[in-house]
Amino acid sequence: MKPAHKMISGWFIGCVLTSTPLFPQTIPVTDTLWRLAAQEDTDGDQKITIHDHVTPFVIRDQSGAEVRILTNFYEMSVLLQELKRAGDLHTNEINMDHLGLDESVVERTHRLIKDKFWNALTRRIDAASLDEVERDSKSDAKHDYLYVPGNDPVAVKYFEDLAKVSREKHHSPPLKVVLLPTPDKFTSDFVRNLDGEHGLLTLKLEVDAHGHPTGGVPYVVPGGRFNELYCWDSYFIVLGLVQDQRADLARGMADNLLYQVQHYGMVPNANRTYYLTRSQPPFLTSIIRALSDAGMVDKKWVANALKITLIEYQNVWLGKDRLVKIGPYALSRYYDMGNGPCPEVEPGHYDEKMLPWLKQLPVTDAAQPLTPFRFINEYLYAGKFTDLRADGMTLDEFFKSDRALRESGHDTTHRFDDRTVDFVSVDLNSLLYKYEMDFAELLEKDFGGRLPELGGEFAEASYWRQRTAARKEAMLALMWDDERGYFFDYDYVNGKRSTYISATGLYPLWAKMLDANNPIDLARAKQAADYACRKLEQPTGLSATAKESVTAARRKDERQWDYPYGWAPHQMLAWRGLKNYGLDDTASRLAYRWLYVIAKNAHDYNGMITEKYNVVTGSHEVFAEYGNVGTKFAYIATEGFGWMNASFEVGLNYLTPKQLADLNQLKPPPK
Repeated sequence: MKPAHKMISGWFIGCVLTSTPLFPQTIPVTDTLWRLAAQEDTDGDQKITIHDHVTPFVIRDQSGAEVRILTNFYEMSVLLQELKRAGDLHTNEINMDHLGLDESVVERTHRLIKDKFWNALTRRIDAASLDEVERDSKSDAKHDYLYVPGNDPVAVKYFEDLAKVSREKHHSPPLKVVLLPTPDKFTSDFVRNLDGEHGLLTLKLEVDAHGHPTGGVPYVVPGGRFNELYCWDSYFIVLGLVQDQRADLARGMADNLLYQVQHYGMVPNANRTYYLTRSQPPFLTSIIRALSDAGMVDKKWVANALKITLIEYQNVWLGKDRLVKIGPYALSRYYDMGNGPCPEVEPGHYDEKMLPWLKQLPVTDAAQPLTPFRFINEYLYAGKFTDLRADGMTLDEFFKSDRALRESGHDTTHRFDDRTVDFVSVDLNSLLYKYEMDFAELLEKDFGGRLPELGGEFAEASYWRQRTAARKEAMLALMWDDERGYFFDYDYVNGKRSTYISATGLYPLWAKMLDANNPIDLARAKQAADYACRKLEQPTGLSATAKESVTAARRKDERQWDYPYGWAPHQMLAWRGLKNYGLDDTASRLAYRWLYVIAKNAHDYNGMITEKYNVVTGSHEVFAEYGNVGTKFAYIATEGFGWMNASFEVGLNYLTPKQLADLNQLKPPPK
């Protein structure tokens, strides 16, 4: 298929007619920006959006002569963005040809993601970048703490020297470098004792031919308050980077993730100390394959990456806390070694959730009732209320499952009924099936079916084929619902399949768990696709879960990983999964819905690209739990959001030429 950016450019050149002046015209930046904002930003939010009451705006050149009249808010918002960008670069005047006023929102969004947003989201952990990466709105630490693996001597020396320079220059707050023990010491108590002193976990350093550090290996963060390298976000970001041919960043992402397995024992939720007790959905082998398939790495790199990934597979996902034996089967669950509330959650997040336990307590002092904050502190630090039960569980059990839910990446949803540790889930086990199949196929493709460095049976592709067969058998037995034709999580504590409908039921299709050459399996795949479309397809994409499941949960609190919200990972995995089974038309239809909501919101709201969308209304206005990252900015959205950027870039390849033309004209998806 022709690359998306070439398809867009070709369409754009063929369909957009513009007049080119004989001589380049320039306009003053500061004066034009001031006039534009004063006249057209009628609600004073430092943006020009669909909500502003715009009037015709005259662009004038340096002499005051009329150059062009703008009559619609989108052109004005583009002008506002370009003037602000020029002003930030201390440019006094700008060429009219450089404004892109006639560029479609699709072409513009693609160009900004490829040329600007990826760079804006790029971070390094080194002397030149530390001020930027240390920033953490989720921590109340009074100093800048930097945690370095004690078993990486090059990193230890580099960052200790950096701290010394920081002290000599009297930086405030001062940088404190702390050496970490080996991963086996990362217990729940170890991490809890860091409360008030949490900080950044260092990542890989680039070194020269003599082994001397030259700077940090680059990586891409999601954006906004998520200013770290996140585990499962990274896979989707890598797909976008590969699409945009950013081999430097895609390879950097992988190298940093592998570094974490080597020195922290796993890929943490993100590289902050408060995440050392849990991971997130595992995508390492999929990242390795994406880079290998794109020709961005060689076989030597792949061999080393597989050797490191095997450590994660064995010690984390098949470890004693996550592997569950269910009769003749063995599947994995999400877990978190930590106990009690998560240190990184926003203040007040647990207040409403604590009410069922607070109601169990007698009122002893009406003048000073026990607030949720005091209640949690007394539970956490004084050991009180550990035997108190509400909704059938203790506080210990609630927080253990709450933490496990965050490892699932779906924080939060009613899908597990606050009992996450009691379930082996479709998504996690599909991902592990993909791990096993990736090992088998990479060994066969690159190493003749055997890689001795992996050791023992792990070195043989045939072993991994056996593992995939065993996992498939278990998932079909426990998670496949023949009557409804869909995959559901399995509640192994109560010995029954869940009925909660989730987009994660399509993960087996993405993992190619069903054999497209087997008529029974192919029928299952088509059943699952049809069921998902009936239950989850909304006007602008797949909702995370079904409305009927949310209603049946009978919970008043709205959660962001439930209906009516849609997320980039679910869309991207669904498109690929549908295509795996020849359902290209369905994949294209769903991709169009999703790209439409991104483009329409970017068009209507000053170039905005956010973390998630309400796929029922097609709006970025999300009020469940944490709000929506990417909505707060002045004049110009500078970075978008990591996996949302990626979904736009990747999604363009699923559209037909007709759909691409319709998207450029912002034609709403068919009902």
